[in-house]
Amino acid sequence: MNPELHTLPTGRHHVACIMDGNGRWAETRDLPRTAGHTAGEENLASIVRAAAQRDIGWLTVFGFSTENWVRPRAEVRHILGLHERLFGRVEELNDNNIRIRWIGRPFDSPESRTPRFVQRSIRKAIADTAQNTGMVLTVAFDYGSRFEMMNAARNARADGSDLNMNDITKRLHDADLPPVDVMIRTSGEIRVSNFLLWQAAGAAIHFTDTAWPDLSASELDTALSLVEAS
Repeated sequence: MNPELHTLPTGRHHVACIMDGNGRWAETRDLPRTAGHTAGEENLASIVRAAAQRDIGWLTVFGFSTENWVRPRAEVRHILGLHERLFGRVEELNDNNIRIRWIGRPFDSPESRTPRFVQRSIRKAIADTAQNTGMVLTVAFDYGSRFEMMNAARNARADGSDLNMNDITKRLHDADLPPVDVMIRTSGEIRVSNFLLWQAAGAAIHFTDTAWPDLSASELDTALSLVEAS
């Protein structure tokens, strides 16, 4: 277990979010796509605050996938800046007793593309919130689930493992991340897009036409009801 997670959060549920629709949200308002990503980052802060007030112990969000690097360079630069700002919200995270974590291609991996300034922000946020005991917010950046599983299997094989399920689980990017209870996918897309395929094997999925910048706390409650009713 990671030393930062020696105290388990009090919330029971693990909610995962695929934050889709920022660009389309902006386009319907005749705004540049970057404005949609900015609005999405602001709404993420609102959803994080709402989640911390509910029976949620873990909130994992898909910030940037391994496939997103092919987007236009200006858009990628803007998203990188937003993630630096997200990981810089340490005071707000501490005020809400939230620990922040990160999953993605390891920084020392030959495949890693996370810029050093984002790496520094990630490391600082993890260190500066490590003593909090509330909800764990995990940001998936430069993340792809197929790579994660392949990397876990490769490491298990190098360690002489028989490749059973436990051997894979404990070699995922964050072995302390529990199974997902409910996954939220916004903006009308009905797919899971290479996100937490191992961890979300038995999860309920809440698909919504709402774009991520407009997702509300009430819709978060709707997604949670899928878990609480089961």
